[in-house]
Amino acid sequence: MEPDTKRRKGTEYDTDLWDVLPVLSDEQSRDTKLLDAYAAPITEKRETSRLVKELAVVYPLPDLQHIKRVRARKDKNAPHPLEVIVCLASDVSGLESQRSTLADLLSSKTIDSRGLGEPFLVQIPASPPLTRPQFERASKHWPTSFHEDKQVTSALRGQLFSSSEKAKMGEYMNAAIQAARSGHALGMDAVGAVIVDPQSGQIVAVGHDCRQGTHPLHHAVMVCIDLVAYTQGGGAYEYEKYPACRYSVPESQVTTSHDDLSKEGNHCSSDKAMENGQLYICTGYELYVTREPCVMCAMALVHSRISRVFYGAASTDGALGTKYKIHCQKDLNHHFDVYKGVMLQACEELLDLK
Repeated sequence: MEPDTKRRKGTEYDTDLWDVLPVLSDEQSRDTKLLDAYAAPITEKRETSRLVKELAVVYPLPDLQHIKRVRARKDKNAPHPLEVIVCLASDVSGLESQRSTLADLLSSKTIDSRGLGEPFLVQIPASPPLTRPQFERASKHWPTSFHEDKQVTSALRGQLFSSSEKAKMGEYMNAAIQAARSGHALGMDAVGAVIVDPQSGQIVAVGHDCRQGTHPLHHAVMVCIDLVAYTQGGGAYEYEKYPACRYSVPESQVTTSHDDLSKEGNHCSSDKAMENGQLYICTGYELYVTREPCVMCAMALVHSRISRVFYGAASTDGALGTKYKIHCQKDLNHHFDVYKGVMLQACEELLDLK
């Protein structure tokens, strides 16, 4: 069941031709929302500390802890080296924003305005940046604090995985592509998937779309999950008509051979599986699939406890990045990482097969 390891420069096997990119949550990938605020130059630098403390009392910014109240002017020839956030425009919404003076902003406030110049409007980031691209965009408007997740930064740059790791991913996706072609030859949609045990590198299950003439829910991902269940003494369907759909009991599992189980005894209980040291369906496993999974398959991956998902081509109704982001739903009891773009061109070519 080992995939073809051959790689050729200039073909879909060439790992330089595709990137592995993360599918992040909307919060991590959204544009920077901005708020209007008043800032003012600090004309006397020695007053900075006092001004910051007094402004924090009369105009606190409780929901903007990521904002640095004071910024340095980049222009070294500027008449004042520092500027400070006085307040949000919404705090003084009754004023004519373009003509508001320092006296207008501080008329009812107990503060010594010595050292403050006349205010001007700026835009500041409404929420803390979660990724480096968000941080870089936010910093163009006003300095913010940023707690960087370096793994996310590397992933966004396509640098999270080494060349050898990408080559292995290409092998797994190639196995899924070959399964998709086998299924297409039988009149199925050209979609293939494999499930891998990353600890050993072993392919545990290979499946393709099997909906025509069998079951309307037999998407490639669903077939793979069912085949993994077979490795644990379960499994609900038979795939003798589809030789490309197959499973292999993981070497890391100490379990009774599936051949030793009676046909009637295929559905062992979860307690029995745990007693035998077996995993719960796809716990710790990774999925490689040629096309972005639909909602049904994405939820099945949640319930089967998949560890990571890698897909090649996006889908109009895709549930892992295109139309929905099931893996990012906070109220679900299991989450997994999703990456796209593995052997992108070869996977997109499958979409054109009729």
